[in-house]
Amino acid sequence: MLGHKLFHAKCNWVDKMKKWLLLGITLYSTNLAAFPHANPVPGGIAVVPVAPLSDPLPIVQYGNQRVTVVAQGNQWIALVGISLDAQPGSQRLSINQGKPASFQIGNKQYKTQRISIKDKNKVNPDEESSQRIVQELKVQKQVKTRFSANIKADLNFIKPVPGHDTGRFGLRRIINSQPRNPHSGMDIAAATGTPIKATASGTVLHIDDFFFSGKTVYVDHGSGVISMYAHLSQILVKPGDSVQQGDFVGKVGSTGRATGPHLHWSVYLNGQAVDPSLFLPPKN
Repeated sequence: MLGHKLFHAKCNWVDKMKKWLLLGITLYSTNLAAFPHANPVPGGIAVVPVAPLSDPLPIVQYGNQRVTVVAQGNQWIALVGISLDAQPGSQRLSINQGKPASFQIGNKQYKTQRISIKDKNKVNPDEESSQRIVQELKVQKQVKTRFSANIKADLNFIKPVPGHDTGRFGLRRIINSQPRNPHSGMDIAAATGTPIKATASGTVLHIDDFFFSGKTVYVDHGSGVISMYAHLSQILVKPGDSVQQGDFVGKVGSTGRATGPHLHWSVYLNGQAVDPSLFLPPKN
C-alpha cells in the first residue's frame, strides 16, 4: 500500500514538473518572439549583453543617449539603435556599473530611390516654410529621444496596417533630381482612411501636423522605444492616451510631403530611426 502511494506521489511530481517545464518553454518562446532581430549595421540594431540578470538594472549610454535595456535569459541586454549615417567599426557603450561594453557596426549599402514631387515647396521650401521646419525639427528631436525609465519596454510589435512595403527603410532618396535624407521608416501602401493600429501598447507622446510628415502620431512604448505614424488623414488619439496593441491611432492619408496615400511607420531606439522590420516576425 505504501509503495502504491509513493508511486502515485512520484507520478504527480513528474506531471507537475512537466507542466512547469512546458510553461517555462512557452514563456521563453513568447519572449523570444517579441525580441527584435540583431542587425548591427547603419539603421539596424545591436543586441549587446551588458550584465548578468542578478545585477541591478544597468544604465547604459551610447554617445549622449540612454539605451534601452531589457532582460533576456539570464542577462541584461542593451538594444542599441544605430544611426543611418554611422560608419562601420568598433563602438563603445558606457555602463554605470562594471566595465564598458563594445560592439561592431558592419557595412550596409542601401539602394537609391528616385521620386518626383509636384509641389516644389516640399522639395525646396521657401523662407517661411524653412523657419517652420527648423522649429518642427526641434520638437521632433525632443519627442523621439524621450526615455521613460520607469516603464518597461513593450517589444511585442505588430504591423500597424496590412499592405505592401513600398518605400523600404534606408533608401537613399533623390527627390526631383536632388539628394535628400535617407528614408527613415517603412512605407506601407494602403487606401486613404484605412485604420492604423498601435504597433504595441504604450502612451501617446505627441501629435502634430508637420511640414514634411503631415499629421503624425508618436507613441511611447517605454524605456526609449518610440513609434511614429505619419501622413495621416485623421488622428484618433490625443497626448497622454494609453493605447493597447491594435488600438486605432489614426487613419491612412497623404498629408505632408507624400506622393499618394500610405502609412510612413518609424521606430526609434536611443533617438535613432531603425528598420521597423527588425521588430516583426519573419513572415511579415
